[in-house]
Amino acid sequence: MDSLTSVVTIERFIMEQERLHPEATGELSNLLYDLCLAAKIISRQVRRAGLTDILGGSGTLNVSGDLQQKLDMFANETVRNAVQHSGRVCITASEEDETPRVCPREEQGKYVLLYDPLDGSMNIDVNVSIGTIFSIHRRVSGQQEGASDRDCLQPGYRQVVAGYILYGSSTMLVYTTGAGVHGFTLDPTIGEFLLSHPRIRTPDVGRYYSVNESNWNRWSPAVQRVVATFKNGDGAVVAKNARYIGSLVADFHRNLISGGIFLYPADSRSPEGKLRLLYEAAPLAFVVEQAGGAATDGRRRILDISPTTIHQKSPLVIGSRADVEFATGILAAPPVPV
Repeated sequence: MDSLTSVVTIERFIMEQERLHPEATGELSNLLYDLCLAAKIISRQVRRAGLTDILGGSGTLNVSGDLQQKLDMFANETVRNAVQHSGRVCITASEEDETPRVCPREEQGKYVLLYDPLDGSMNIDVNVSIGTIFSIHRRVSGQQEGASDRDCLQPGYRQVVAGYILYGSSTMLVYTTGAGVHGFTLDPTIGEFLLSHPRIRTPDVGRYYSVNESNWNRWSPAVQRVVATFKNGDGAVVAKNARYIGSLVADFHRNLISGGIFLYPADSRSPEGKLRLLYEAAPLAFVVEQAGGAATDGRRRILDISPTTIHQKSPLVIGSRADVEFATGILAAPPVPV
């Protein structure tokens, strides 16, 4: 990008999308700008993590029983503060908070924000890529009744925006409004997100499989069969390379760009799965489907699942379409009688 004519900022891109889609509202665009600001603040703090007193655990657990990192709490507050008094959202819900945060009645807007403020935070201390995942819905409650949990408990196919911010060798924001997936890289010299990955399409068949194989002995025979096939290949499936970072956003982003499948199946220790449906599985499912991929819980399309609780967990099989369909075909089949 060596001239102004070749530079497309995220603001310019969103404005162009508004002209193409008149039904889109400026309020939604402004909410995306709010998230961009939060991303810049978090990115700055991540870059300085080794120089400030923000590394390590906070000594508290989140609602899922995971040890909260100091940066978890910083990111959580940063995202909430960026949107809560903007008049654009009515309620926010975060993986780090036990209950949703309802905005003051006089400030409630028409959107709902669900987010994982810092996915992969256990990797912070060892300088591995981490990220923020976000999901936006339209509110279903009326202004008179006020926002409530039911605004958050919507199936993924009702999302109007979903995406993630990756804090890696560069900071990237990737999002979809249901009209393709686009990626923007933060240029720190000018403080702007610039369009770097327009119209992302993931390959139909991937090169990689990503799964925590230390859980092998806790998996069902069907899951073991799927992973063994990806590892060794068979007549229909070419063997893949194993790539597992242990940071969902980082693993997902690599597979989205290069092609691959990420699995976090249920096991004997976590029979309902480990990942959160609202904050992790559903937003990434929206992104991957818009890029030509697929996402299931091993039986059902992730975006069709109607959540019943704010912190509901789900197995996740996500990535290149042919790979997900192969895995789901085995996982959803009735068990073979012994």
